Amino acid sequence: MSDDLVEASGRVLDAAVAAMGGVTREGQASMVSEGAAALEDRTHLLVQAGTGTGKSLGYLVPLLTHCATRGVRGVVSTATLALQRQILVKDAPVAIDAVASVTGVRLKVAVLKGWQNYACMHKLDGGYPAEGTLFEGRDLEAGPTGQLGGEIMRIREWIGETESGDRDDLTPGVSDRAWHHASVTKPECLGKHCPLIDECFAQEARTQATEADVVVTNHFLFGINACTEGELFGDYDAVVVDEAHELADRVRSQAAADLTVARVSRVARSLRSNLSVDSADLDEAGVGLGAALAPLPEGLLEYRPEALTHAMTALDGAARRASHEVSDAQGEPAAKALARAAVDELIGAIDEWGRDPDRSIAYITKDESENARLTVGPLDVSGAIGGVGIGQRPAILTSATLALGGSFEYIAAQAGMAVSGVPWHGIDVGSPFDHAQQGIRYVATHLPPPGREGPSDQLLDELVDLARASAGGVLALFASRRGAIAGAQALRERTDLRVYLQGEETLAHLIQRFRDERDSCLVGTISLWQGVDVVGDACRLVVIDKIPFPRPDDPVAKARSMDVERRGGNGFMSVSLTHAALMMAQGTGRLLRSNEDRGVVAILDPRVATKRYGGFIMRSLPPMWPTTDPQVVRGALRRLAASRKE
Repeated sequence: MSDDLVEASGRVLDAAVAAMGGVTREGQASMVSEGAAALEDRTHLLVQAGTGTGKSLGYLVPLLTHCATRGVRGVVSTATLALQRQILVKDAPVAIDAVASVTGVRLKVAVLKGWQNYACMHKLDGGYPAEGTLFEGRDLEAGPTGQLGGEIMRIREWIGETESGDRDDLTPGVSDRAWHHASVTKPECLGKHCPLIDECFAQEARTQATEADVVVTNHFLFGINACTEGELFGDYDAVVVDEAHELADRVRSQAAADLTVARVSRVARSLRSNLSVDSADLDEAGVGLGAALAPLPEGLLEYRPEALTHAMTALDGAARRASHEVSDAQGEPAAKALARAAVDELIGAIDEWGRDPDRSIAYITKDESENARLTVGPLDVSGAIGGVGIGQRPAILTSATLALGGSFEYIAAQAGMAVSGVPWHGIDVGSPFDHAQQGIRYVATHLPPPGREGPSDQLLDELVDLARASAGGVLALFASRRGAIAGAQALRERTDLRVYLQGEETLAHLIQRFRDERDSCLVGTISLWQGVDVVGDACRLVVIDKIPFPRPDDPVAKARSMDVERRGGNGFMSVSLTHAALMMAQGTGRLLRSNEDRGVVAILDPRVATKRYGGFIMRSLPPMWPTTDPQVVRGALRRLAASRKE
């Protein structure tokens, strides 16, 4: 049944590998054949593929071969914009050529990003009001005003040269603040009412995507398509999800909506300024919302206070009356489009609040000025992912971290495999690395269990001793910002090593410095546990301070745990432990990035060895050579450091 596609995909892989001057990797070949079989048999496949497997080509080859031989379209969803770009620039061209050489069909692959990733010609041409911006009342043509003005002028020059308008094609890049002056979100777009619609970069990207054989998107847009049952990608027959371990969290995040007094006020101003609509009752409802939110503490709303419920009912009524007034108002089509988008977005956020409280998450956060923000979103997105985003289409879901505690069940449930009604199975194609020969996994069982007051003196002593033995090349991963600051301070005060701390520069610059200097230390929090790819001896010691369980006050984790327990399950095991195991596997994976890499992962939390749940975490980690002996690991680090100087 699936032999034809499997055989064709194998020949395509051989052609791609030959074109790259490489050799076939066993894990990659298994991924291609298993993926092709799943696509042909119209089932779902979860593939755990370790670093170095070449998983991008491993899923592109069967997907593109399927599309070429069956005349259908496919979608690839990735976790980040950077990975989207890598696929388009590096991996897809190789796969396209290989597919063409075997099948005679040359496919078109296009990237689709969120609207705000593309420059807006109309905004840069002064088509939007400058209220509240740095350039209000100023003439941009007169020249740059400081660094921000210079960046905006450079964007204006660039759009005369670029064909894509894609922010990632602007080199060097610009700050988020500058890009804000050059782009709009989808609700802000004038659409068909824009005088420059024929020159719209975002619209052209949408057109190219609908005409492409394979669309490469990200989990955010994939979530929008799934949660709104939209048609962002047109009809598609097969799905690939890369970095699938992040899919549910990303979809849940994009589906959440925020409500603040300031947001309501902005909508009211938009109605007045664009259509002269009397929005006094909307302003009044916003004030009422603020009064109801003000006394509430930060964190999860385990029940919905009566005052807040009344305030939201009043806001709902005011917003819907405003919506009717927008429909009846006279005005320019463009102005009406902006007002309509503003009020519809507000109503969408209110509708999230109106969903079943047992199936949603609502929580409060406050800024430094104690201004409250109400965030509401879905508790479970597996139905949207499995029922709409993937549905009954054949799918390949892959990541280096899918089998938590040795099982694919958790990720499969989060990705809606049960909802789709299509059979699924998981495979681990392994890694080309010899983890036991290349790496040591050290657990510092002699240290005290971590407390809530920050890293202990003993832990900081251990960190410093390990860094000295390694003579640098240290990636120190902390579960909290406070821990990272303490760790960086200890390394700076007690070693001669150059120490970089997350937050002191942009993450990209810090990682590049760490990569280039080879004997430095990079210290940070959760953002560094994933996505840091430093090949070679610049990263030869990864230190993990403690198991990164979600914070007790994390509203999303708390709500999900409570939901599991309501249904008779174990919230700690189902939510906190699986999250921790996932992050531990990702953090440990920062060490070995090539066959030549050597080093140590040092876990300074003895609970992975002393607690019953530690076994679940350890089964989720790469199988490095284990030790709990401090002297053994220090000796190994010293030998590794000495070998670099020979």
